[in-house]
Amino acid sequence: MKKVLIITLSAVFLLLVYAVVDFAILSNRENHLSYNVSDKQQINLDDYTSSSSYYKYKELYDAVYPQTGNIVLSGDNYKTLEGEHQILGLYQGLNNVLLTEESGSVTYEFDVTEAGFYHVGLTYYPYEGKSSNIERTVYVNDEILFPGLENLVFHRLWGASESIKQDIYGNDIRPSQVELPRWIETKLTDPVGYVTEPYEIYFEQGLNTVTFESLRETMVIAEVRLEVIKPLNTYEEIKAIYESNNYQESSSKIEIIEAERPLFTTSPTLYPLNDRTSVLTRPSHASLIKLNTIGGNNWRVAGDKIVWEFDVEESGLYEISMRVKQKLATGMSVGRNIYIDGEIPFEEMRNYEFQHSNDWRIQTLGTKNEAFMFYLEEGTHELMLEVSLGQYGVLIDQIQNSISNLNKLYREILVYTGPEPDPYRDYQLTERIDHMVERFISERDTLRSVRKGLIQVAGSKSEKTGILDTMLLQLDDFIKKPREIHKNLTSYNSNISSLGTLITLLDAQPLEIDYFVLHNGDSKLPKAKASMIESFVYSFKSFIASFTTNYAAVGKTTTESTETIEVWLSIGKDQANILRKLIDETFTPQTGVQVDLKLVNSAVLLPATLAGVGPDLAMGIDHSTPVNYAMRKAAADLTQFANYEEVASRFKASAMVPYQYNDGVYALPEQQIFLMMFYRTDIFEELGLGVPDTWDDVISLIPDLQKHNLEFFLPVPTTTGAVANLPANPVFSSMFYQNDGSFYINNNSESGFNEGMGPQVFERWTQFYTDYSFPVEANFVNRFRSGQMPIGITYYNTYNTLSVFAPEIKGKWDFVPIPGTIYTDDEGNQQVRRETISTGTGIMITEQSSKKAEAWQYLDWWTKTETQVRFGREMEGILGSAARYPTANIEAMNQLPWTVKEYEKLEEAWDWVRGIPEVPGGYMTGRHLDNALRLVINDASNPRETIYDYVQKINAEIEKKRSEFGLD
Repeated sequence: MKKVLIITLSAVFLLLVYAVVDFAILSNRENHLSYNVSDKQQINLDDYTSSSSYYKYKELYDAVYPQTGNIVLSGDNYKTLEGEHQILGLYQGLNNVLLTEESGSVTYEFDVTEAGFYHVGLTYYPYEGKSSNIERTVYVNDEILFPGLENLVFHRLWGASESIKQDIYGNDIRPSQVELPRWIETKLTDPVGYVTEPYEIYFEQGLNTVTFESLRETMVIAEVRLEVIKPLNTYEEIKAIYESNNYQESSSKIEIIEAERPLFTTSPTLYPLNDRTSVLTRPSHASLIKLNTIGGNNWRVAGDKIVWEFDVEESGLYEISMRVKQKLATGMSVGRNIYIDGEIPFEEMRNYEFQHSNDWRIQTLGTKNEAFMFYLEEGTHELMLEVSLGQYGVLIDQIQNSISNLNKLYREILVYTGPEPDPYRDYQLTERIDHMVERFISERDTLRSVRKGLIQVAGSKSEKTGILDTMLLQLDDFIKKPREIHKNLTSYNSNISSLGTLITLLDAQPLEIDYFVLHNGDSKLPKAKASMIESFVYSFKSFIASFTTNYAAVGKTTTESTETIEVWLSIGKDQANILRKLIDETFTPQTGVQVDLKLVNSAVLLPATLAGVGPDLAMGIDHSTPVNYAMRKAAADLTQFANYEEVASRFKASAMVPYQYNDGVYALPEQQIFLMMFYRTDIFEELGLGVPDTWDDVISLIPDLQKHNLEFFLPVPTTTGAVANLPANPVFSSMFYQNDGSFYINNNSESGFNEGMGPQVFERWTQFYTDYSFPVEANFVNRFRSGQMPIGITYYNTYNTLSVFAPEIKGKWDFVPIPGTIYTDDEGNQQVRRETISTGTGIMITEQSSKKAEAWQYLDWWTKTETQVRFGREMEGILGSAARYPTANIEAMNQLPWTVKEYEKLEEAWDWVRGIPEVPGGYMTGRHLDNALRLVINDASNPRETIYDYVQKINAEIEKKRSEFGLD
C-alpha cells in the first residue's frame, strides 16, 4: 500500500513539474520567425519545362518585354461579335461595357507598336448565372497558342449572406454563402495553377486580335488590356525605398483580424469552420460549436483566394503575423501569393511557403532572421491570400506528361499481349514497339528528376516520393528485363494510377487560419499553443459535454411551431447538414412546421414501419420501395393532395413511372440518373476512330478497338450481400424500348420480353458478350482512366467521379447520348431512336403518419426548383464537382453549373428516358433477365429459347404476387 502511495505521489509530482516546465517553455518560446523558409531551394526550371506546352511556346520567341505602356480597349470596342451578346452602356458604375452570354464569342483588335511579350488583362463583372466559375477559350490571332488557353477560369466572388448567428442552444450557425459580385481586374492565368505567374503572350507589331469564346456562364466585360510586364521588386529594394522615404515603424497597438470573417472569397467552399483542437482558437468553447477558423482542406485549390478588410489608425511600417495550422499536406510546404490592396508588395510575397506542422503556430511573415515590414497608409486596406502551387506546379506538369506517355506505352503493349498475357510466352515487345526501352528510359529519367525536385522543394522524402520510388523500381526492372514486361502489366497499370493520385496529393495546398495580427516589432503577440493544464481542462469539459449535448438538435433556431414531423433520410452527413440548414432557413419559417431530421440506415425503415414506429416521411429511398410499400398499404397516395398535379409537373413523366401503382402515386422523385456514353477523346483522335451513333456503329467500332486490345463497356448490374431486388439491365432495357418494347403487358400482369422484337433484342444484346467478348464485369472508371476501356455506357453521374478521381485525364474525355436504333418515320425518312432508362431516389409519406398534410407541405417545399437548386449548389460548394446533384426537377437541372454543351447533351438524352413500372413480383424481372444472360454466355444456350423460358418464370412470380394482393 505504501509503495502504491509513493508511486502515485511521484507521478503527481512529475506531472506538476512537467506542467510547470511546459508553461515556462510556452511563455518563453516567442520566436515567430522560426517557421519561415529561408534560402528557399530553387529548382532549375530548365530541367523540367521541356515537356510544357506553355514554355515550349515561349521558347519560339526572343525574350522581349516592351515598356511602352498598356493598350486598353473598352468592352464595347470590339471588332466582331458572334452570339447574343449585348452592349449595356452604364452598368454597376462603369460605361461602355459588354454582356457576353454562355455561348458565342467576342473579338478585340489591338494595334501593337512594339512586338514582344505582354500580359492580357481583363476587367469583368460576374453577371448572375448558375453560380459556377466563368469559363472562356482565348484565341490570339484566331489560334489557341497552347492548351492552357482552351479553358480559362474567371472566378465569382462569394461571402456570407449575414453575420454569424446562434441556434437556440448557443451554437454558431454557418451563414449561407452568396454571391457578392463586383468589378474584378485580372490577367489570363493557368486555370490549374501549374504555371504560377500570369501568362506571357507574344504579340507581333501591328494589328493583333484576341477572341474570348464562351464555354460556361455569362460575364460583363468593361476593359481588355495588353499590359507591359514588369518584374517585382525584392524586399531589399523595397526596404531601401522605405529608408529613402524615411518611413517609420508604427507605434499603434496590435490589431487582431479574425480570419473567419473575410470580406469575400472566390469559392463558396471557403466558409467559416469550427476548430476544437485548441482552447486558444478564437473564439472557443468546450461544448458549443463556434465558427472560429477558415480554410483547411477546403482551401487547397490553386487560384482560390480569400480577402480580408482591415483598418489602419496610423500610417507607418507594420509587421504581419498569423495564427495558422498546416497539418494536412504532409511532407511538403504549401504556397500562397500574398497581396495588399490588390498588389503583391514584393517578390518574396509570391509563392510564400508555410511548412508542415501538426500544431497551431503564430508565424510572422519574413525570413528566419528578419520580419518583413509593410508600409500602410492610414485608412482601410485589403489583405488577400491566393493558393499557389509554387515550384510544385512545374513538377506536377512533368508528372502529368509522364502519365500520358506511360499510358500510351501501356496501350501499345496491350495491342500484342491483351489485358491478361500468357506469362510463358515471349511477345517480342522490343521488336514490335518502336523504341520501347528508350522511351521507358526517358520516362524513368524524367521521374527521377521530378523525385529529386520534390525532395529539393520539400526538404525531405515523404510518402509522395515513395510513390515515385515504386514506379522507378518497376521502370528499372522493365529496362533491365524487357522480355518480362508482360508479366507485370497489372502492377504497371496500378503504378500509373498511383502517379495520378500523386498529382492529386501535390495539387492540394491546404492551410487553416485563425487570425491575423497587425503589429510593430516590439509588440507581445498572443500565445499560439495552450499549456498542458489548459488543454487538459478544455478536453475534460468537452468530454463531459459529450454526455449532455443533444447533437440531433444542433441547428434549430426556433421552438415555435404548430406541428413537428419526423423525417428519415439515408444520405451523407454533409447532405444532412445542408438540408437541416435549408429547413431552418426556409421551410419552418414559411410553414410553421418543425422537422425532426434523423440520419438512419435505409434498412431500418421496413422493421420500423412494421413496428408502427416509422417516420412521417422517408427520403433518399430506392425507386422500387414506394410501390412495394403501397402494395402493403404502408405508403400514402400522393394524388389525394389538392396541388399534386402542379407538383408532379416539375418532373419528366418518366421519373414518375416507378412510383405509380393502381391509379395512385406513392412517392415523388428526388434524383433521376440516366445513361450516357463516355469516351476518351484523346484515344479516339489518336486512333482516328468515330464516336458511334447507333448500335450498328458500335458493332463496326468493335474490330477497331479489339485490334488494339481495347474494350467497350456495357454495365451489368450486380447485387451485394442479401439484396434481392436486382434492377433490369439498363442496356437491354434501352435497346428493348428502342424497338417498341413494353416491360409488362396485359395490365402489368405479364412480362413483355417475349413479345414483338423482344427475343431479337435479347439475342443481339447477348451477342455483345458471346460473339464480341465484352467483359461481363469490369471497373469501368479504372479502365477508362488507364485507357484500356476508352468508351463505355454508364449513368451520367460518373461525370462526378471522373472529375475528381482521374485528374490526369482532365480535358481528355467527353460524353454523348447512348447509341440508338434506326427506324423509318411516317414520311419515309430514317431517324434514330435513343430511348433509355433511369434510376434514382424518391421521397414518400408513410401511411401510418398522422400528419400527412404537413408531410405533403414538406414534399412540396423539397421538390421546388428553388430548394433543389440551392441544395445542389451548396452540395457542390462544399464537396466540389464530385457532388454535382442529379436532381429530377427539370428547371433545377437547367440551373446547375453544367456547361452549355454538357447540358444540351444531357437534355437530349433526358427527353428519351423511359420509366420502368414497378409491379407485384417485379423484383424477379431483373434477376431472371440476368440469369438468362449468364445462361447464354456460360452454357451457350439458344438466346430466344432462353428468354422465353425465363419469361414464364417471371410471369409465374407476378401471378403469385397478384394473387397474394388480391389483384385480377
